[in-house]
Amino acid sequence: MTIQNNYETNIIGRQIVSLQLGDAKMRIVKDAEERRNEILDAANELFSQKGFDGTSTNDIIEKVGIARGTLYYHFKSKEDIMDAMIQRYNVRILGTAQEIASDKSIPVNERIMRVVMALNISDGGGMEIMEQIHKPQNALMHQKIQKIIINGVTPILTGIIREGIEQGLFNTPFPYECMEMVMAYSNTVLDGDIIEMTNEDRALRIQAFIFNAERLIGAESGSFMHGMQMFGSEN
Repeated sequence: MTIQNNYETNIIGRQIVSLQLGDAKMRIVKDAEERRNEILDAANELFSQKGFDGTSTNDIIEKVGIARGTLYYHFKSKEDIMDAMIQRYNVRILGTAQEIASDKSIPVNERIMRVVMALNISDGGGMEIMEQIHKPQNALMHQKIQKIIINGVTPILTGIIREGIEQGLFNTPFPYECMEMVMAYSNTVLDGDIIEMTNEDRALRIQAFIFNAERLIGAESGSFMHGMQMFGSEN
C-alpha cells in the first residue's frame, strides 16, 4: 500500500508540475503578444506623426519604454515592424470586406460598393489607414498595402460577382479578371497619389469608373449609379 501510495503521489505531483509549467508557458506567450502589440501601437503612432523614414528604432524604444534587446527579440528591424503593422491592417481590411460580402441581406450591387468603401477604415486610433499611408513619408507602406488590397479584395469581390451571375444580374465569363481590373483602377487612378485631380475631375472619373464597371461585368446600365452617392458622401 505504501509503495502504491508513493507511486500515485509521484504521478499526481508530476501532473501538477506539468500543469504549472503549461500555465507559465501560456503566460509567457500572452505577455510576449501584449508586448509585441505595444510595440506595433507605438510604431503606428510614430509613423503617423513622423513617417516611416522619419522614425528611428530609438524613437520606438523610448515610446514603449523597453530595452533595445526587447525590441529586437520581437522584430529584426524597423522594416519588420512595418510588415507586422501591414499584416494587422490586412486582417482588419480583409475581415471587414469579407463580413460585408457574406451578408446576404444586402443586395448584390450594394455589397460590391460597400466592400470598396470599406477599404478606408480606422486603424483603431482615430486615423484612417488610407489617410495615414497616403503621406509621402509612408510611400513604401502605401505600396505594400495596395498590393494586399488588390490581391486580397479581388477574390472577395469575385465571389459577389459570381453570386450576381447566378441571380441573372451580371453576365461575364471573366469575373475574377473584371474585379482585378476594378481594384487596380480604384487603387491607382482613384487613389489620388498618382494623378492630381480636382474634386470635379475625381467626380467625373468615379462616374466613368462605375459606367465602365457595369459593362465589364455585364450589369444593367445604371445599376451601380447609386454608388455615386456613396462615393460622394465620403468626399
